Amino acid sequence: MSTMVSTQSGNSAINAPVSVRGKEQRTLRAGYIPLMDAAILIVTAELGFAATEGLHLELVRDVTWANVRDRLAFRQFDIAHMLSPMPVASMLGLGSNPSPTIAPFSLGRGGNAITLSTRIFGRMKSLTGLSDDAGALANARALAALLADMRLRGEALPTLGMTYPFSSHNYEFRYWLAAGGINPDRDVKLVVVPPPLTSDALAAGGIDGFCVGAPWNMIASERGTGRIVAAKQDIWALAPEKVLGMRPDWAEANADTVSRLIVALDRAARWCDDPGHHDELAKILSAPEYIAAPTGIVRRVLSGEFSLDAQGTKRIVPDYFLYHGKAANYPRPDQASWIYSQMIRWGQADFSEEGLARARSAFRPDLYRTALGEHASVPDEPSDRSGAGYDGFMDGQLFDPTDVDGYVERFAVRSPSSAATGAVEG
Repeated sequence: MSTMVSTQSGNSAINAPVSVRGKEQRTLRAGYIPLMDAAILIVTAELGFAATEGLHLELVRDVTWANVRDRLAFRQFDIAHMLSPMPVASMLGLGSNPSPTIAPFSLGRGGNAITLSTRIFGRMKSLTGLSDDAGALANARALAALLADMRLRGEALPTLGMTYPFSSHNYEFRYWLAAGGINPDRDVKLVVVPPPLTSDALAAGGIDGFCVGAPWNMIASERGTGRIVAAKQDIWALAPEKVLGMRPDWAEANADTVSRLIVALDRAARWCDDPGHHDELAKILSAPEYIAAPTGIVRRVLSGEFSLDAQGTKRIVPDYFLYHGKAANYPRPDQASWIYSQMIRWGQADFSEEGLARARSAFRPDLYRTALGEHASVPDEPSDRSGAGYDGFMDGQLFDPTDVDGYVERFAVRSPSSAATGAVEG
């Protein structure tokens, strides 16, 4: 049973339910990885948005997504900055310690990119005549040509890093490779590399490329060790990226706290999306206790200004980060369906109606709507299943969330079986 009280979000009153079942938790231990898409969580704590709702966030910086998953499961964290596929995997019982996890709030859209070593990119250019302004698909096809040449020469497969098997990075990397005619399970070697270590691993020659969130792609390119060949927007512009994860039993026991937290996160997301705040946001994020990256790089990434390489090749990616706009915070079950489709495509799961229902249950728009009421930023529903975020894929495929199994079957490059494939989970 709950009653309604009025809390403040900007100048507007928002109705939030207050639990009367007992005292709820108001100090929350929140895990995060040092990436720019942790900004909403960081700003919620740093600028007092949580305090306004009577909450205190204890931010705990971690290194790997496996750690974040385990510490949430083992109750060392109450909430966590998580990859959008992580709650989906947990509800499907996939991976190590698949403790049930839900996501009532998305922490934004965008932020990922794919970087190859300058050595690999140079060979692609020499072999194919690839131009410096080539698009993501042309870059993938040039890499496919190079891989074919390397096989003829008897060279070892390139090693490519991504951050976690159940991650947008894994699925986006695979999608980009497959769109270029590359089989990710046969033609390259995919390994897990923690986000903060990707640039160093590339510089040391431990990997030949990686897919990761900002700012680590830009750091590699400005070091002169990497070349950015695709951005998340090239692969699927509106793909979900990070979410706020929590255990469902904790959310049920702290219903009012969850609503207050969503109100605070919503206000922080609006603040982060305002370009007038980006100078201050860059200073906050670049601090040693958060991302520990050069403020200038962080600021340019916020503007979507890419240094593709150390030779000064530039690219502007509009809306590279969306912290609030275009319903970026709404946890869309249809997008959980797409994540499930990629798990099926790459042999991590089999299709079933029960599995689809479990995957969709990871994203909880009901909790988002309850907290924000009429102030909730809700996506437009498409008039058919080929628009409003379901299209825009680099290979021209259209995703129909009502036909997940058929969608997977249409891909020429996919895992031949449901046996787990790809990188070993860390």
